[in-house]
Amino acid sequence: MTQTVSINNRQRLQLSALNLPKRLLLGPGPSNAHPDVLAAMSTAPLGHLDPDFLKVMDEIQALLRYVWQTENPTTIAISGTGSAAMEATIANSVQPGDVVLVGVTGYFGNRLVDMAGRYGADVKTISKPWGQVFSLDELKTALETHRPAILALVHAETSTGARQPLEGVSALCQEFGTLLLIDTVTSLGGVPIHLDEWGVDLAYSCSQKGLGCSPGASPFTMSPRAWDRLQQRSGKVPNWYLDSTLLMKYWGQERVYHHTAPVNLYYGLREALRILADEGVENSWARHQKNAEYLWEQLEAIGLKMHVDRANRLPTLTTVCVPEGVDAKAISGKLLQEHNIEVGNGLGELAGKVWRVGLMGYNSKPESVDRLVAALKQVL
Repeated sequence: MTQTVSINNRQRLQLSALNLPKRLLLGPGPSNAHPDVLAAMSTAPLGHLDPDFLKVMDEIQALLRYVWQTENPTTIAISGTGSAAMEATIANSVQPGDVVLVGVTGYFGNRLVDMAGRYGADVKTISKPWGQVFSLDELKTALETHRPAILALVHAETSTGARQPLEGVSALCQEFGTLLLIDTVTSLGGVPIHLDEWGVDLAYSCSQKGLGCSPGASPFTMSPRAWDRLQQRSGKVPNWYLDSTLLMKYWGQERVYHHTAPVNLYYGLREALRILADEGVENSWARHQKNAEYLWEQLEAIGLKMHVDRANRLPTLTTVCVPEGVDAKAISGKLLQEHNIEVGNGLGELAGKVWRVGLMGYNSKPESVDRLVAALKQVL
């Protein structure tokens, strides 16, 4: 139906009803959502303090603890994208002058550096070439050198498709009284994560990748150790919107109004988490690994190579090397326009050198691989 939209006092613009193409989203995110998630987001909204909506919030908390494998009481969804959840971990843990050590192996390690600096941290970095990961010995040396209040690592680097091993890192952090903060934006739901077993103190993620929901309702969690550190701050958290002491009054027993939650996004997140729990998180991890290995085999069969060593590859996101003489953006553009398939181009140091192919959540299935590879054969 045609409708009239007011632009300003002098002109009016005629628009038709929204009509967009249906794409297969095989980029770094968002991924396609399960039909039940889309249906949930179309449910009539309730008030953000309605008792039945508060039950939905409780269910989200319980399901997030399951998927993250944690008992942290402070486990919620931030009303914002994954970058807001990233900033929440920094805002609630960093005080001016704190030494924050960031492991940089790609674009999102650099974002952590930027954020921590904005909150007054004394930021130190250790770096590896994009696509590589840190060894325990390298992390130990850096901790001994800088003795930071916080060590921030990207578990799943979205720009490179590399997975940072975390086993043993917490023991090093505890030796130096350091909080361990990790980015699980591209790993939650599709890659094994054991926050409590790994001794992680702060973590964040997003809703639109492995969880298969719409962006805008982003998981965030703090360990009791991180919460205790927060209570000992000398001043207020400098970001009011992301202050977890205020947010927990809304998510916790007090139910004090903080902000108007994006009700329908929370419906979708709750349903996406329910679907994941019904599958079983271990089964989801296995499905993502199996389908990623199938993707790698099929890409290699048509002569393409992967950027990351197999041992450190993410099953959720693969960086595929662009062949010599091929225009990366031209190929991804043809996939989009001629085949309705989205893949990501390289970021930062990998711009023009790789494509980023996501197999996440609802999209992690052999049919996605077959459709992509068939299209690549035509456009390359």
